[in-house]
Formats: sequence, structure tokens, C-alpha cells
Amino acid sequence: MITVSNLSLRYGKRTLFEDVNLKFTPGNCYGVIGANGAGKSTFLKILSGDIDANTGEISFTPGERLAVLKQNHYEFDEFQVLDTVMMGHKKLWDLMKEKDAIYLKPDFSDEDGIRASELEIEFAEMEGWNAESDAANLLSGLGISEDLHFRQVSELSGNQKVRVLLAQALYGNPDILFLDEPTNDLDVHTVAWLEDYLADFKNTVIVVSHDRHFLDAVCTHVVDIDYGKMKMFTGNYSFWYESSQLISRQLSDKNAKVEDKRKQLQEFIARFSANASKSRQATSRKKLLDKLNVDELQPSNRKYPGIIFKPEREPGDQILQVENLSASINGKKLFTNLSFSMHKNDKVAIIAKDHTAVTALFDILMGKRTADKGHFTWGTTITSAYLPADNSEFFKSEENLIDWLRQFSSDPDETFVRGFLGKMLFSGEETLKKCSVLSGGEKMRCMIAKMMLSGSNFLILDEPTNHLDLESITAFNNGVIDFKGPILLSSHDHQFMQTTANRVIELMPNDSIDKQLSYDEFLQSADVKNRKEAIQVS
Repeated sequence: MITVSNLSLRYGKRTLFEDVNLKFTPGNCYGVIGANGAGKSTFLKILSGDIDANTGEISFTPGERLAVLKQNHYEFDEFQVLDTVMMGHKKLWDLMKEKDAIYLKPDFSDEDGIRASELEIEFAEMEGWNAESDAANLLSGLGISEDLHFRQVSELSGNQKVRVLLAQALYGNPDILFLDEPTNDLDVHTVAWLEDYLADFKNTVIVVSHDRHFLDAVCTHVVDIDYGKMKMFTGNYSFWYESSQLISRQLSDKNAKVEDKRKQLQEFIARFSANASKSRQATSRKKLLDKLNVDELQPSNRKYPGIIFKPEREPGDQILQVENLSASINGKKLFTNLSFSMHKNDKVAIIAKDHTAVTALFDILMGKRTADKGHFTWGTTITSAYLPADNSEFFKSEENLIDWLRQFSSDPDETFVRGFLGKMLFSGEETLKKCSVLSGGEKMRCMIAKMMLSGSNFLILDEPTNHLDLESITAFNNGVIDFKGPILLSSHDHQFMQTTANRVIELMPNDSIDKQLSYDEFLQSADVKNRKEAIQVS
């Protein structure tokens, strides 16, 4: 258990949060949410002792072991993969190293024998004989194949390192687990594995994530950082969000009576409780909702961008025809003989085990790259807007945001351009920022403003939620849902894909699958399940 008392953190005149009083108990998963810069990751660093707060105390139940998902992907480059995972349980790892060192002594003494026997007893009590197999099982569950277990971490790719560090944090069943953006660089099957793992986890978890589906799947509570305060709510992210939106609507209605508001909220909670019973995690913890106090809820102080795509013309019947398209990189096949046609109402999710294949397809369709063979044809009425995963080429100038966006506008009027920046929450002096100093999230919001300004009737979205906070992701998701034209998209955000796509195409080096299904239906389809099981068996 973790108890936080009167915690405050200030940087100069800026207060991130103050007078925080929270208690985190075993058997629960707490999702920490808040706008970018609110202090979510900083809060985890304070709890783990990496940063000192200005005031307050943090106490842990004596003897409990804390594990933290490491953010430095190069920290363990000199070690073997399997050893890196086992280092997650420091006490066990140190014991193993001491024991091995004693047995390797050329002048083994009686004192060494006594110490070795003590270590062997402690090693057995900690189930040390299962250490390597437990680490190997975690790695396999996270998609690190057995042939990589004895390689150096430095030999792995970036997303493989992320998985090794995640296995390290999960290793040894820690009493308390801190996870900061654990789903980054994980494919959908690995995220599902992690969701199942955490749903069955009996100890305390505190997680920061921008993945709404993940937060819904694992969280029993939400800790909201808002107004410089932290407040804990029972329920998952969707429950917090819907409650917050409902209260905001009620407060905007000045004629609504207090009792009417209370009745509506109670009815909403009742509906949520009924739906929650279908969730594997909420089934055993639904009783927590009974403790919810309606008076505790208040509208959020955070702002949501206004993302509305308005095509200047309706697309005709001919949208996009792709025939026998193939692409490779450095001799490695990305996809081969890909053929498909799109229709007016198609919202197509493009997925691949190697996301390079998805980006290659989008770049080919947008004329940024040449295919190895095959061709494609756009309909004459189609105007497309592309959101690339890497937008760095657009922000190399020293222009301010107004001048930057003006170059993409047919109307050069400053008020007109400011309107689109305002929808993306850039106002006042912020619109005079130079492109070169923008954060990743600010660049993404500029790119979305550019897309809205284009009036295009076809959207191509490659990892559209990268660098965005939950508010921007939600607004973007809703804007895409409301868009009436055809879409090609690929995202690691499960909810974005599920709520948008009505068709899924999976790219593979020698084949492709094309299904007129929702994203969830596709993942549950027989051929995808069989392929996943075959990979796990091998």
C-alpha cells in the first residue's frame, strides 16, 4: 500500500499540484490522467524517489517491493536479454550473483560453504530455481522469441528493447508496479497480453497511458490531475470521461435543478454498473462503484480541440483502385501484389506486424515513394489529406504558426488562419511561436489544422495519436468518426481503430488479408487467431 500525504510540487511560480492526499491499495490499478504537462510522469517519479517534492510524505508498507518501467532504452545494452529481465528482482539477482561468485572461487573455504548454504536456502524460498523459466515466459508473452533471450540487449531493435524493459518491470510479481506509457511500440496482440496480465495482477499498479482502450481494460480507479489538484475516482477511464462530460452539460444548463442533476447522474451510474458486469475485470470489482459519491464529481478544467473535417466536395463513385502493388526496403519484402478498391463509405484500417509496410503503402499512394511494381488510380473527384507518422520535414523553418499555416490556405487572411489555429488551442502569443521550437504534440495539432484547412474528401492517417494528450486524441477520434468521406488509417490506439474502421486490410510480406469487419471483429476472426496461435506454438 502507498499513502501520499500533503504532497506539493512547484517549479518557481508554477504549481503542478498541491495538498495531494491519496491512498493506493493492493488489488487495484490506478490510471493517472491529465493534460500534457500536468505532471503525470513527474508524479510517478516522485513516488519512486527519483524526484523530491516540495512538501509532503510518501509511505510504503514495509517490505513491499517496487518495480518501475525503465525509460532509458540503452541502460542495459551490455547485458544479455534474459539477465536484464531477472535484474528486475534486485534482491534475487544479487543473491544469484553472490552465490555464483562463491562457487567460482578457486580457494573455496568453510566460511564460503556456510554462506553458500545460507544463500541456497534463501534462493529456494524465493523460488529462484524458476527464475530463468519465469523470465523466458514473460519475454515470450511480450513477443521476444526464444532465439533472442541470450543475445545482448544492444543487438535488439528499439521496440524489442521496450518489451524487454517491460518484462523486467513485471518480473518476480512485484508488490507495487509503476508503468509509464507501457503500450508504446507494442502491437495489438502484445497489448492484449499485457491487459490480461494486469487484469489478473493481485498487487498495486499505477499507470500513465494515452491509450483509452488500455485504461478501460485495466483500471479500477482514475487519478485525475486537474486544477492543480489530484482527485481519485472509482471506475475506468470511460466512466470518468462520460461522467465529466455529463456534468459539464448539466452545468451549462442554468435551469436544471439540483435534484434533476443528481437523478440523471445516479441513472448513469446504474447503467454503467450494468455494462461493467460484462468486463472481465469489472465483474469482480463492480462493488467499488457503490462507493462512488455523486458530489465528488466535477467538470474537467481541460480543453478539447475543435476538430471538424468539412470536405469542399463530395467524392464520386470512383475512389481508389490499387492493383498488384509491391514494396520492399533493403531487399526485405514489405508487401507483395496488394490489390484492393475503395468505395465511398469505406473506413479502412491498415495493419502490419512491421509498421514500415503501412507507412510505405501510404507514402506510395501520396507520391512520396515509388512502388517496386504495380499501380494505383485515384478517382478524379478525390482530394486527399495525409497525416504522416513523421512530420519533421514540415517544421524546419523559422516561420511563426500563422505564416506556417497560411502557406497551405487559399485564403491568406490572418483572421481566417487564426480561426483554425484557435480550434487547435493555439491562441494569443502562442500563434507567434516559431515552428522550430514546437513540441511533438504541438506539431501534431498544427498538422491537424492543416488537414482541416485543406477541405479534402479523403483522409490518410498514419499513427494519428502520436504525441497527443487524451483530450486531443478524443477530439480527433470524434472528428474522424463524424467525417463522411473515405479513410485509410493505421494507429496503435485500439479505440481509434475500433470506433472508426469498418474494414481491415493486413499487410504481410507475401500475402494480405482484406475483411469487411470492425477492428475487434477482425482480431477475433479465425484466420487471425490461428496465425497468432501458430506463432505462440513456434
